[in-house]
Amino acid sequence: MAASFNDALSSILGWVSIACWIVVYSPQIYENYSLQSGEGLSLIFVYVWLLGDITNMTGAILAGLLPTVIILGVYYTLCDLILLFQVYYYRWKARKNSVTEGETTPLLNTVNNHQNKDEPLSSTQKTVIRYVGALLFVVIIGVLAWWISSNIEIPEKPPKHRSSSLTWAVQILGWTSAICYLGSRIPQIIKNFGTRCEGLAPALFFFSILGNATYSLSICVKSMEREYLITNASWLAGSALTIFLDLVVLSQFSYFRYMAIKRVQAVLPLESSS
Repeated sequence: MAASFNDALSSILGWVSIACWIVVYSPQIYENYSLQSGEGLSLIFVYVWLLGDITNMTGAILAGLLPTVIILGVYYTLCDLILLFQVYYYRWKARKNSVTEGETTPLLNTVNNHQNKDEPLSSTQKTVIRYVGALLFVVIIGVLAWWISSNIEIPEKPPKHRSSSLTWAVQILGWTSAICYLGSRIPQIIKNFGTRCEGLAPALFFFSILGNATYSLSICVKSMEREYLITNASWLAGSALTIFLDLVVLSQFSYFRYMAIKRVQAVLPLESSS
């Protein structure tokens, strides 16, 4: 009974994680489109993340994982390429416009275009409501996907025997992917000190944290046996440590937003007195 409950809970968490990863890129893609700029992103961040997705997808193929997992790996890779395309396209477009108009315009505004300076509290409340709604959405989608999958009978295939060399190859790819996911955050964190996180969508890192947390929990809930944890160690390490770095990015968002509000509050009395 306990085992079946753990399996069901692990499956639900896994589907919630997949739902998070499906939507994780969309906030940043939309942010780039809205600003007509991709300068909030570190190119090294995207390139290293792309390498992590490619190695992760290759490991899934060699390990003979479910087709859905492989399809998701392809989807992640395509999303990385879309982000890279946006950055280079909007840079080309900005250069073209500067030549046409005879002047250059800043790629990023000092104040976020989507934030009303006069209503910081209202903006914060809307953000909280939006994120709570997004959280409920991915949880509902994850549970619904689990329910559908649990009611579809799929014939079980006998596990394929892996050679020791293939096992090592999968492990190496898994650890390479984990290192890439971790390393990708460092250049983005450094870039944020210069851009003050402008042009960067916090939802990207919010969904990344939620996706990694539910993925790690899905592994641990399924089994805490030593051999099982060692087999999944690279994915666990990559997910758990990436959460920490994503929290650093979100803390940067909070800090720079707080400082922006303080600057606005300091300027408003001066404007009203004049």
